[in-house]
Parts: sequence; C-alpha cells; structure tokens
Amino acid sequence: MAKKPKIRDLPDLSDLARPGTEIALRVTPKAARTSLTREGDSLRATVTVVPENGKANAAVQALLAAAMGVAPSRLEIRRGQTARDKVFVFLG
Repeated sequence: MAKKPKIRDLPDLSDLARPGTEIALRVTPKAARTSLTREGDSLRATVTVVPENGKANAAVQALLAAAMGVAPSRLEIRRGQTARDKVFVFLG
C-alpha cells in the first residue's frame, strides 16, 4: 500500500471523479521528485519510486487519488501495468 504523497500544488482533478471515467496519463518512475501536471487533456506523473512489483503503479494511484480528492481504492488500473502510458478508471 502506497503512502499518501506529500505533494503541494497538485492540480484539481475533482472533475474526473465521475463513475466510469477513464484517466489516461504518462508516468515517469525513478524521478527526482514526485509531481502531477495537467496540460490540456493530458496528464503526466513523475514518482520517485522504482517500477518493481507494482510500487510505482501504487504511488501513481495514490497521487492521482489525492489530486481527485478520493480514496486510492476507488481507482483501478485498466491498462498499462508495465508500460509508461497508463489508464486508470474511477470506480465511484
């Protein structure tokens, strides 16, 4: 289970918190710092965690949930478990 990220200046993604919404984003693991940016319709996440045993996916899930204002358990990874481009779905 990933810890709640200690991040300031997260974008407000509460508009994505609708049941069934698919959220596509590009992830960079092993980054210098953790961040989440929104540029138009695209999302980019950087996490400091290494991409092994799902640790980076859990960190991204927690980061995305914090920006959306929901519990991480309400997000599920739909595609991209081992890829940089991932799709999460909000379960509602």
